[in-house]
Amino acid sequence: MAAQGIVSPIDITALGVLGVFDALRAYPTVLRLASETAGLAARQKPDAAVLIDSWGFNLRVARGIRARSPGTKLIKYVAPQVWATRPGRARTLARVVDRLLTIHAFDARYFEAEGLATTFVGNPALQRDFSDADPTSIRRALGATKGEHILLLLPGSRRGEVDRLLPHFRDAVARLRLEWPELHVIAAPAQSVASRVREHLSSWDTPARIFEGDHQKLSSMRAATVALACSGTVTTELAIAGCPMVVTYRLGPMTAAIAKRLIRTPYITLVNVAAQRIVAPELIQKACNGPALAREISLRLADATLRRRQVADQTVALNIMQGGVQDPIGAAAEAIITSLDGR
Repeated sequence: MAAQGIVSPIDITALGVLGVFDALRAYPTVLRLASETAGLAARQKPDAAVLIDSWGFNLRVARGIRARSPGTKLIKYVAPQVWATRPGRARTLARVVDRLLTIHAFDARYFEAEGLATTFVGNPALQRDFSDADPTSIRRALGATKGEHILLLLPGSRRGEVDRLLPHFRDAVARLRLEWPELHVIAAPAQSVASRVREHLSSWDTPARIFEGDHQKLSSMRAATVALACSGTVTTELAIAGCPMVVTYRLGPMTAAIAKRLIRTPYITLVNVAAQRIVAPELIQKACNGPALAREISLRLADATLRRRQVADQTVALNIMQGGVQDPIGAAAEAIITSLDGR
């Protein structure tokens, strides 16, 4: 949106939190920013407000806009993951907004059952363009020969994720280098945590090579033999890149105990959700440890057939996720236009 000339009047950095206790600490800021956003809408009285993701924040924004500018049509873009946890949010959302644009085909039935007009527009992450990726440049920078393996580390986009995962990544890498002494290890951190990742890696016995920037990240995905990734959008990007992956995640112990009571899905990775089976291995909480991570990665380094089969299965899952939508961004724009015309 910034590339289209949009300047945000509100700094949303404080909204990038994960976990119950981080959310509680951020709660006063969330309330203040939601009130400011709703106040802005009340003054400008837009025809529509498109509320993108960020469930807790945008729910409060929607309620504030509805109270102060009742003529504004409220359109939620990206559904809360009620298929995974807290199905009651479908009813809550239906009472607040006028229309939902969902990026997953399997979302619609939960919200339509509550009477919310829902349109599946497809997932824009599936349109990630790798045409300019240059895996050869990554290999050249590493001095990697054609037969040498590359392990790509993707430890998340939040500081808490990085701090919880990288110590286990370090243990896994140390074990892997004993078995695979010629293994090249690289990291392509999100900009939001790049400095934190550098800080962690600087203390490793054999630091991983860091490649920063979007082009370098995409090139790294294409160059890697296998990736070790924090669960999130990046796993979809890896599937598009044709890179086999091992997916992992850790929450703090108290947050994990709460989440265990709430989560209803056996999978956390979208390719696995779409396939309804384990396509990419998931090592979560206590299973996210050095020996287990190293074992899954080593299996894929050693077996080219396993890598090819996983990539093929990931591609099938991507086709399921696409749901026949070729242009998700265009479909979302058209749904918004149609919604406004209907008013």
